[in-house]
Parts: sequence; C-alpha cells; structure tokens
Amino acid sequence: MKGFVDKDACIGCGLCPGVCPEIFEMDDDGKAKALDKKITDDLVESAKDAEMQCPVNAIKVE
Repeated sequence: MKGFVDKDACIGCGLCPGVCPEIFEMDDDGKAKALDKKITDDLVESAKDAEMQCPVNAIKVE
C-alpha cells in the first residue's frame, strides 16, 4: 500500500500529517504530500484514518 495526495484538491489543512506523519507531510507549497514509501502493516490503520478524515477527500491509500 502507498499513500497519495491530490494536490489540486488539497487545501493544506495539515490534518493528514497530524494523523499519520510517517506517511504524510506538508510540502513547500503548503499542501500535503505522501512520502514515497510503502505503508507497513503497523501504519495501515493511521494512514486509512488520515484518508477518512481528509475534509476534501484529497487522500488516497491503496
């Protein structure tokens, strides 16, 4: 599994790195980005939580 951020939809609220900082961080443009790494089993729950909590549905975990 990997995390993805739709930069066009992202509003830069910072929720995803707050929920799952191991997979998501804020980029220099003020929007979230997903780190280019596999989501390990111990992080799946928090990554999915970040996806579900995104207010604009910009996060995908697949």
